[in-house]
Amino acid sequence: MIVQRHAVTAVLAATALLLTAGCSSDGGGGEPPGAAGSTAAGSAGSGSPSASGRTGDEPPPAKGSVKVVRTVAEELDSPWGLAPLPDGGLLVSSRDEATITHVDTESGKKTELGEVPGVSPAGEGGLMGLALSPDYASDRMVYAYFTSVSDNRVVRMLYNPDKPAGRQLGAPDTVFRSIPKGVVHNGGRIAFGPDKMLYVGTGEAGDTGLSQDKESLGGKILRMTPEGEPAPGNPFPDSTVYSYGHRNVQGLAWDSEQRLFAAEFGQDTWDELNAIAPGDNYGWPQAEGTSDDSGFHNPLAEWATDDASPSGIAYAEGSIWMAGLGGERLWRVPLDGTKASADPQSFLKEEYGRLRTVVPAGGNKLWLVTSETDGRGTPGSTDDRILELEVS
Repeated sequence: MIVQRHAVTAVLAATALLLTAGCSSDGGGGEPPGAAGSTAAGSAGSGSPSASGRTGDEPPPAKGSVKVVRTVAEELDSPWGLAPLPDGGLLVSSRDEATITHVDTESGKKTELGEVPGVSPAGEGGLMGLALSPDYASDRMVYAYFTSVSDNRVVRMLYNPDKPAGRQLGAPDTVFRSIPKGVVHNGGRIAFGPDKMLYVGTGEAGDTGLSQDKESLGGKILRMTPEGEPAPGNPFPDSTVYSYGHRNVQGLAWDSEQRLFAAEFGQDTWDELNAIAPGDNYGWPQAEGTSDDSGFHNPLAEWATDDASPSGIAYAEGSIWMAGLGGERLWRVPLDGTKASADPQSFLKEEYGRLRTVVPAGGNKLWLVTSETDGRGTPGSTDDRILELEVS
């Protein structure tokens, strides 16, 4: 039976104390970066300044702002993942077309790199998350999460912009496979953390029993090396499983203190923003939203499903910014450590339709990707779009 709290939406939940562990000294392959823990005591961050000059002990203002600076690109087909390049360009994946496109952020010009072979788009599956290798400057590798005919998997491909358009992607090398697939709940977000390890958000593919099974890859956040091996310091021996009890994770982001946050879809009552601690159980399917069961790690914020249906998240200006699909809005959650320091605040409600992905663009800027052409929206003549935002 699902444990629910019947209260107003966007309720702030008491969450965990903080672990103080940071990255390993070599930046790759050691302990995971600092995380929110429900089972270990610690202090609330080091107090080092963020990019905006705010320290880790100083929460942002209760109210923020969003300004749409410009439309960067238009007429994208089912955009899903977004990866900013060191030269200022953007790579964007098309879930249904299985292509990756380069977007010039100055001119808006779109250049198709090529189609990713092996992708089998259907339902909520297809070509989804993108991430650049932590050694991209030397290896030019682009990582992608996609649905094949048999599973969800992570691959990496060489990107060579000097080749002709449509032929700039090398053959995919499979890094990790056998993530459960379904018509729904395929997860799909990938990101390299401050520790240079690859984090992968998965879904339970509609089979709720997978989320509590630590032997299954469904309904999890996974942590692995760039080669797809279990990362050193993972909570379960010889396993890529980092946290479990999730329904469908599509948002991953780290704050200025290297703490991991994740957004996931609820079913009928509560969508969640969680502070992620290694080895913790986030409750699904026994709990949706806040639970009285001490064995489950409660969300730091929750929303009625009509108000959110969260996909991508990003950290900027002391807050988590969360893109809402069904809610058709961008949520701001100001942080005080791993708690929300004020009520979540929404922006852009029903102005741009469904919102899929949000990515830091440096300083107080964000890239925001709409999702009206995913089969569930009502696309206009210029959808889908990438927007540049200025936030506080």
